[in-house]
Amino acid sequence: MISIYRFDNGRTVKWDAPLGDAGPAVWIDLVMPTREEERHVEQMTGVAVPTLDEMAEIESSSRIYEQDGALFLTALVLANTEADNVVISPVTFVLAGERLITVRYHKPKAFQQFSERSGREGADCTNAARALMLLLESIVDRLADILERGARDIDALSGRIFGFENAAKAKGRGFEDVLVDLGRKGNLASNIRDSLATLERVGGFLALKLPAQGRDKGLRERLKTLLRDIRSLSDHTAFLSQKITFLLDATLGLINIEQNNIIKIFSIAAVVFLPPTLVASIYGMNFQFMPELHWAFGYPAAIGAMVVSAVLPLVYFKRMGWL
Repeated sequence: MISIYRFDNGRTVKWDAPLGDAGPAVWIDLVMPTREEERHVEQMTGVAVPTLDEMAEIESSSRIYEQDGALFLTALVLANTEADNVVISPVTFVLAGERLITVRYHKPKAFQQFSERSGREGADCTNAARALMLLLESIVDRLADILERGARDIDALSGRIFGFENAAKAKGRGFEDVLVDLGRKGNLASNIRDSLATLERVGGFLALKLPAQGRDKGLRERLKTLLRDIRSLSDHTAFLSQKITFLLDATLGLINIEQNNIIKIFSIAAVVFLPPTLVASIYGMNFQFMPELHWAFGYPAAIGAMVVSAVLPLVYFKRMGWL
């Protein structure tokens, strides 16, 4: 699908006419394009639209480069972050003169927010470079919102883990659910870190190339601010990753404590029932000459011996603080 926007008085306006009539200053958004759509854009703009396989290359030289005067910038952008199955996929930004071309195969919410922001009065989308800057700012703002929500969720998980009075009260799937949630938050933090790393490389490349593109001092200042925001978010993501690791270790430790308590119960039960079993085994032997066999109080005495031999270990364990 191809969406075309013109820059009109500092804001973007949806263009429903043919691409060739949109003028030089346009934003072309390719969403899961077909090969025919790619060829159409290439014919009208003279820019080689990268394929998904080319966008997925991991080496920096394949993601960030300059070709025929156009800047090709590929970054990983998150989508579907409200659900459990977070999607992270590459998005390519092509800055070719007064044209901004974006190629993506998923639908990040940051693009929707950018469309809303750039369509307002005073959005300052007077050219392709400023539109690209506003788009990158929208992506970083979206990542900041995701991090804030993730931090709140991690704090809630911390309360669930350490809110238990003791590990034995965490019955059923309590700890299993916590481990699953921690795994999801860890995966989200890892994806955010990958996205921020690619965005920082994009910003660094732009910092080198934008001065050659023009003398827009305000744009360079915005780029510096954007890079500072990316670095601060990267530091915060690293902190959250460390906290997730700590909570994971704490959860596994509490699970071990719970398992040890269960084993302790069986061990105490075995020790308690061992002496009565010994007494019963002795008087269950079939020897002919046993003095207690014909004693009138033999049966009550044997029962009493078994009870006393069971109670004494319990009293000892209680005094030692093992129960």
